[in-house]
Amino acid sequence: MIRALTGYATRSPWKVIALWAVLGIALALLGQALVFRATQASSGAFLPADYDSAAALRVAERHFGARPDANPSTVLVARADGEPLTAADERHVDAEAAKLARRPVVMPRPEDALPFARDHSQRPVVEPVVTAPDRGFRLLSVELTGNPTDPGMQNLYRAFREQARAAFAEAGLRTGFTGGLADTVDSADAGKTRSTVVGIVMLVVILLLHVLVFRSFLAALLPLLAVSVIGGAAAGAVVGSALLAGIDLDPSTPQLINVVLVGIGIDYFLFLLFRFREQLRDRPEQSGRAAAAAVAGRVGTAITSAALTIVAAFSTLGVATFGQFRVLGPAIAVAVLVMLVGSLTLMPAILAVAGRRMFWPSRGLKDRPREGVAARMGDRVARRPLTVVVASVALLGALAAGLVGMRMDYGQSGGDGERTAAAATAAEIAGALPAGVSDPTGVFVTATDGGTLTAERLGGLAEALMAVDGVGQVAPTVLSEDRTAARIDVFPTADPRRQEARDLVSGPVRDAVAAHRPAGTEVHVGGTAAVFADISKAVDKDLRVVFPVAAALITLILLVLLRSLLAPAVLMISVGLGFAATLGASALVFQHALGRSGVDFTLPLVLFLFVVALGTDYNILIGDRIREEMERPGPARAAVARAVRHTAPAIATAGLVLAASFGSLAVGPGSATQQIGFATALGILLSAFVLSIALVPALAALLGWSIWWPLPPRRAAGPAEPAPAPAERGSGSTEPRVRVG
Repeated sequence: MIRALTGYATRSPWKVIALWAVLGIALALLGQALVFRATQASSGAFLPADYDSAAALRVAERHFGARPDANPSTVLVARADGEPLTAADERHVDAEAAKLARRPVVMPRPEDALPFARDHSQRPVVEPVVTAPDRGFRLLSVELTGNPTDPGMQNLYRAFREQARAAFAEAGLRTGFTGGLADTVDSADAGKTRSTVVGIVMLVVILLLHVLVFRSFLAALLPLLAVSVIGGAAAGAVVGSALLAGIDLDPSTPQLINVVLVGIGIDYFLFLLFRFREQLRDRPEQSGRAAAAAVAGRVGTAITSAALTIVAAFSTLGVATFGQFRVLGPAIAVAVLVMLVGSLTLMPAILAVAGRRMFWPSRGLKDRPREGVAARMGDRVARRPLTVVVASVALLGALAAGLVGMRMDYGQSGGDGERTAAAATAAEIAGALPAGVSDPTGVFVTATDGGTLTAERLGGLAEALMAVDGVGQVAPTVLSEDRTAARIDVFPTADPRRQEARDLVSGPVRDAVAAHRPAGTEVHVGGTAAVFADISKAVDKDLRVVFPVAAALITLILLVLLRSLLAPAVLMISVGLGFAATLGASALVFQHALGRSGVDFTLPLVLFLFVVALGTDYNILIGDRIREEMERPGPARAAVARAVRHTAPAIATAGLVLAASFGSLAVGPGSATQQIGFATALGILLSAFVLSIALVPALAALLGWSIWWPLPPRRAAGPAEPAPAPAERGSGSTEPRVRVG
């Protein structure tokens, strides 16, 4: 199957290239046009139905008209001269709020807007909330419906913000906006320039790495072009699949998929390029098309195994209870499968068409390179494998020590990002009112005895909530129209995005609800703090299931690929050490050095899947080459040295490219994104340079042919391949010349 695909691609390269060009452009446009219809920004919507906050959300929707795509924001209105609000000012504020609620907000449409972009024009819901005790400001609640990550929805909010500012400015009043959509838009505006700069820097770094390694412009540009085409097709396939299946994606999924595809796509192309160059050097009489066919057939097996490892790892998220994980797994699996097909068809087709011109103007195909770092590393690993093993394990163990005392942070990175106008408004509100006033915790009560609810019947519950330490205020009870449901808003003194608020809701508030629930009623606690408290429980449960299932599937793939019982164990132990070292180093940096409350709750799972799956990619490449070299005559350690000499440059370059790709996330505005970017980049570097280039080959050198037990490689008959003498290595080594380390 693999050789059939690569064979057709190299025999009919122009047909394959044309097909991918059409497919990539069409699916990329489809994905861009529909991506915001396939995403769901509400974290509560991803919780299992039996969780308390999810049940509260259903009550809010059924009895109080709440919508899952509603985006509540808070507007602060104060006098521009800094004086306290008068009674006349309050009446004017409320009158203007009523006018804003009646006035439709038209979504601006930029000239470059896609034709399928959704029109979010609507009438906002605007209601007065409360006046500060010192009468310094009055708060309004604003609700706009739509996906907050959709640029059209963000433009709609900006249009409303300008309308509100203008309306209140005429009366000498200033405004501030915070919460929900205001936070999202301000953060997007603050990080727009940085995101553009980071993206450009990442592309420049990748191009420079390719130019330095291959001394060729085509070898630098064509991998990026191919990955862009395949990545566009993959993104469109994910969005289309989600819409057809009726699945909502998390807004962060498309961005994460893009980073993954750029990284692994260039990795796979690099694996092909290095082997292609080696093939052309060893057989100068062979045509470029024949060399591409031979290389793609051989390397295609390793690429397929590497891709299926990632697919298997992420597919295990399908058993997660937290919906954000459950949809992330299949989405990335679909994207990686598309990248795999492109790696077996489009990439070999490009090599077949370019041939030796791929490495122009480099003379590397004619001149045998001098010995480089990779050859010396291979010799060192083969001569002193025990020393390399001890040093590698010591380094990984030292980093893993950071796991001691590690805590999980289930927050939304509140306060760790940029100082935006929305953050300044929130700080002003918190100076006069409980921090939770702009994002209250909702206690929802429903009658289960067939009767109706009254404020008097729920008075004891409201008093009990007010008595909870950490609750700053309790709003009056609001009854539904049919009086079968009620809502009591609780305003914590802590920021709802902080751990203190989640501890308050999951502990004392829910304890008070359980102890003072009126007879014949059912009570659920909802809101941001409650949602993230429940997410923490769901994630803890998922981690205990996904880790062993993913490890078992990856081990099974390694067993099939390597045809050995011992080699998969060696590879899995090594990537396990790499995972522990990466997570420990992340805790050392973010929790201990930077003083964060802990590592982000998604980090262990994301790291496990990426570091184990992608780290296994490199281990598969080096392991497959070690087995191939051991099939030749000669000592096992000499085979290991040759394998490192030939494969280390590809792994090192691929690791640097992938680390740069993920590292671009480390300069994002959110703490969670920063941690994922830093940790994944570090994990990839450890996987490439410590595990695949040092630890795994050293273990293979120690174990010799027994590492392939019970099916050792068949050794070809003939004289052993002599190791090049020191004086001859400068002219006889076949190692690709690359400066690594």
